[in-house]
Amino acid sequence: MNRLVLDATLSGRDDLRYTPAGVAAIDCMLAHRSVQSEAGGERRVDCELHAVAFGDIATSMSSVAPGTAIRCEGFLARRYRTGITLSLHITRFKRITEDH
Repeated sequence: MNRLVLDATLSGRDDLRYTPAGVAAIDCMLAHRSVQSEAGGERRVDCELHAVAFGDIATSMSSVAPGTAIRCEGFLARRYRTGITLSLHITRFKRITEDH
């Protein structure tokens, strides 16, 4: 199973672009902060993750302002075909309100 759900802040995004096949695409950065349970204690987590979206999701993401809290769902894949870094491929997202 390769499925990830992440609450994050959209820390930056590129402009909407189109692949050679004409599919809408957008690259963005997600900033995540939380406290997680680990080995009987609490661990502060603070990280950034590259993400990409395609199609209707990319078009919707292009109107989300940086600084917006969002819940992203998707899967992890290599960012570049021959690289080792990962990227979250967003297949679904929604804005998070203060009261969820």
